[in-house]
Amino acid sequence: MINLANIRDVAKKAGVSVATVSRFLNKKGYVSKEAQAIIEEAIKDLNYTPNSVARSLSTKQTKFIGLIVPDIMNPFFPELARAVEDVALTYGYTVILCNSDEKAEKEIHYIETLKQKYVAGFIVTTNQLEALHYKKIDLPVVALDRLIHSSIPTVSSNNKEGARLGTAYLIEQGCKNIVCMRGPKGVATADNRLEGFLEATKGSTIETHIIESPFDFEQSELIARSFLEKLPEVDGIFASSDVSAAGALKAAHSLGISVPEKLQIVGFDGIALGGMLTPGLTTVGQDVYKMGAIATRMLIKQIERIPLEEKEVQVPVNLIIRGTTRSELS
Repeated sequence: MINLANIRDVAKKAGVSVATVSRFLNKKGYVSKEAQAIIEEAIKDLNYTPNSVARSLSTKQTKFIGLIVPDIMNPFFPELARAVEDVALTYGYTVILCNSDEKAEKEIHYIETLKQKYVAGFIVTTNQLEALHYKKIDLPVVALDRLIHSSIPTVSSNNKEGARLGTAYLIEQGCKNIVCMRGPKGVATADNRLEGFLEATKGSTIETHIIESPFDFEQSELIARSFLEKLPEVDGIFASSDVSAAGALKAAHSLGISVPEKLQIVGFDGIALGGMLTPGLTTVGQDVYKMGAIATRMLIKQIERIPLEEKEVQVPVNLIIRGTTRSELS
């Protein structure tokens, strides 16, 4: 049987005003415990289900969260999205996934469109726009993986320390000539990972090369193939993402360079892809799921006006040793 009960029916059965029922449903304003009890009973008796569309029109807010990612083809972001979705659902929120392709105009389009649909808040893993634009959204925002502005709550991993750790391991395993496949300039995570690489090699006799490479498999393969042909003496690669490291591994294979005997490779991310490669990818592991889960809880706290204990959360990293590095000096 189709339920035709509406808010007026609930108010009539409970013997209270429509405004009181509205305050109860929207959790805004005072409703006595006695009134709450009779409203709950009336809702149960009438099998009433609140109209989410009508509620969004009155409260100017839905239970939707916008998640903006720069490149859904990069396996790192689907892993993040899974965590965001899982946690959001436990709180009754639905995630709308938007792929910006690292394009500012697409990001603006998604933000403005979702604002018109009364989205409750945003989790942003891009930084194509000026910080002022994000601050003008006038909705709760959490930056995930990439720093936007100190005023916007942020969840990230310790990128600098992770890169230092990964590079130091290459040096420990005997690498003397190392390429850093740094990520895109201006992206905070990539810049911080470069800092870690430079810190690990500072004051050493290690020869280093810094080459910009996007977080893209095909382009990373082409870039790695080019420098490996020009710099045959390179015996180590620190890549700022696992996707870039996978591209470098394929380039080495196509050139007949044995890994890890002649060339050792360390990535950064710790995504599932690394364990599927042959040989398995040594990488700096981030707890991707934990990062997504923390960011979602931070956003929902803001939406529900619960004070944040911390505005910046940094998740520790760890080195995952697999087959693209030697386990001991040869």
